[in-house]
Amino acid sequence: MVEKRTWQEFRESGLLWWVNRILHTFGWAIVVDFDKYDKETDCGEVKEVYPARVKFRGFDESSETEGFKKVSKYLKNNIEVIEKETRE
Repeated sequence: MVEKRTWQEFRESGLLWWVNRILHTFGWAIVVDFDKYDKETDCGEVKEVYPARVKFRGFDESSETEGFKKVSKYLKNNIEVIEKETRE
């Protein structure tokens, strides 16, 4: 099964942050460039998404806290579906 989703949904779930935490270990990240990005709503029209080499490792404390909250909320709201898919 493949169900296409938006980059916005992926970001809001915290999964982009989670994946980038892992990729930072190897000096990589997935970068999302926006056209007409609205800082207040943290969204905009995605212009381009690409892998990139990066020098930094990890995120600041507030980004980490927010990321864990988003991933926890995503799991809470989707755990039944995720568990069901593992049985199929």
